[in-house]
Amino acid sequence: MTLTEETPVDTIRESTPPNSSLTQLFSGIISDAQLLFKQQVELIRAEFIEDLKRTKQVAQCYGLGALLMTVGLVMLLVASVYLLEYVTHWPLWACWASIGGASLLFGGLSVFAGSRIWQSYNPLPDKSFKALQENASCLTNQQK
Repeated sequence: MTLTEETPVDTIRESTPPNSSLTQLFSGIISDAQLLFKQQVELIRAEFIEDLKRTKQVAQCYGLGALLMTVGLVMLLVASVYLLEYVTHWPLWACWASIGGASLLFGGLSVFAGSRIWQSYNPLPDKSFKALQENASCLTNQQK
């Protein structure tokens, strides 16, 4: 329970009678800690599900875009082979090899860049975990 304008201090004082035993107070603290932990777990679960939905949407968009771009790229690569043959009058096999080598080089660079991005990606619900750690540290630290 938090102190707000709607919760008068007298109401809080009435919830813990002055003659309550130490065992009752301790069990109340344990009960509150368990409730807080359950709420934190639910928050982590909700944030994870939300992130999972967003990740699914992003993956679908990227998948469709990658498919369409792949079809377009293949068509441009085939056209560029014939354009290179027309401009340079090289044998057709040399044009295919040149375009294939350039594609391989740029594809390797793209995979390298993607792996670097993947290494820095963290799909875990950081905010909820941090709040849970703060709550756990408050419960475990003893006041002097």
